[in-house]
Amino acid sequence: QPGEIDFLVGQGRTAEVLRNLCRRVYDGSGGQGAWVQLVEQMRALFGIELLEPVYVAERSEITMQYEQDGVRLDLSSAGRGLQQTLLLLAHLYANPKTILLLDEPDAHLEILRQRQIYQLLSDVADRQGSQIIAASHSEVVLNEAAGRGKVIAFVGSPHTMNDRGSQVMKSLTDIGWDLYYQAEERGWILFLEGATDLEILRTFATQLEHPVATFLQNPFVHYVSTNLPSKARNIFFGLREAKPDLVGIAIFDRIDSSLQNAEGLIELMWQRRELENYLCLEGVLMAYASGNEEKNLFTLAHQPKRQQAMHDAIDEATRALEVLDRPSPWSPDIKATDDFLDPLFRAYFGKLKLPITFRKSDYHQLARLVPRNLIDPEITLKLDAIYKLAQQAKPRT
Repeated sequence: QPGEIDFLVGQGRTAEVLRNLCRRVYDGSGGQGAWVQLVEQMRALFGIELLEPVYVAERSEITMQYEQDGVRLDLSSAGRGLQQTLLLLAHLYANPKTILLLDEPDAHLEILRQRQIYQLLSDVADRQGSQIIAASHSEVVLNEAAGRGKVIAFVGSPHTMNDRGSQVMKSLTDIGWDLYYQAEERGWILFLEGATDLEILRTFATQLEHPVATFLQNPFVHYVSTNLPSKARNIFFGLREAKPDLVGIAIFDRIDSSLQNAEGLIELMWQRRELENYLCLEGVLMAYASGNEEKNLFTLAHQPKRQQAMHDAIDEATRALEVLDRPSPWSPDIKATDDFLDPLFRAYFGKLKLPITFRKSDYHQLARLVPRNLIDPEITLKLDAIYKLAQQAKPRT
C-alpha cells in the first residue's frame, strides 16, 4: 500500500521500498503495460531479465529476482547503479502525475550511463504526466537538462541559466565559488596576465597619484596566465550568469588578433609588446644598480661596482640582441621579460658574483624608479579606463 511504502521510506529501508514499488507497478498501478515497459527498459540498459515480484504470504514480504546470462540472482545481488535506476523508474511508473524530487540521480553511474538515464527518466516522466526536480553536479546531466529543461544555478544568487547551457560547463569546471563571491562583493573584475602586472599598475597609480590607486589596493582580479582573450571572456560571461550587472576590463599584452568589446567587458591591449616594456629605460636600470631603493652604507660603498656591472650587462645584452637580429632593449617590439630583463639581471648578478635575487616577480620595483615625467601616457590611459569601469560597478550592499 502507498502508506506502507512511505513508512518504509521514512525508516530508510530502501530494499523493501524497491520491491514494494515494483510490486505496485506489476499489479497495474502504473497504468496498462507499465510493467512490460519497465522490464524492457532494464533489459536494454543492463542486459538483465527482470522477473515478477513474488508476494510470500507466510512471511508477509515480497521477493524479487532477475536473470542474467541464464543465472537467476536475488535483486540484492545487483549493482548500485542498477538498483538506483530501477528504483527511480519504478517510482515514476507507480506514481503518475506527481512531482519527483531527486538528489544526485547520477550517483553510482558512469558518464555514458548518466546521459542515458537522464534521457530515459525525462521520457518516462513526460509519458506519466510527472515532473522531475533534480539536484546534480554532473556536467553530463546539467548539459542535457539545459537542452530540454530548465537549469537553475545556485552560484551567487539562485538564477535560471538563460543561455541554454553554454555556461554550465564553465560554472562546474573553470569557475570556483570564490570567484562568484568576489563578483557579488565587488561588482567588477580586472583580467591581467599575472600578479606582476597588477603590482606594476598599482605602483604607477601611486606614482601618478591617480584616483584608481584606491581601487587597485584590493581589486577582484583574475590572472588569465595566457594572452588569450577567449579565456577572460569565458570566465566573465560565466560569472555574469550569477551577477548580470557585473562589469569587467581585460588588459592583454600586444596581440595580433582583434579585440572585442562585448556587453559589460572592455578589452584593451598594450601598444608595446608587454607591460614590462614600459620599465625598460636605461636610467631606470642604472638607478636600480645605484641602490636608489635602499640607501645604506653597503649600497653606497658598492655603488660604483654595481653601476659598472649594470652598464656592462646592458652593453652585452644590446650586442647579443643585435647578433640575433632581435629588437633593441628600448624597442616597443621586444619581448621585454624573456629577451631582455631576465638575461640582463642574470648577467648583472653574475658580474657581482651574487645569487640572482631580482626576478620577474620583483620587476614591479622598477616602476618606482621611473620618473613621473617619463611614465608613458598610455599608462595613464589604461589607469583611466580601469577607474571609469570601477566606478560603474554595483557591488552587493
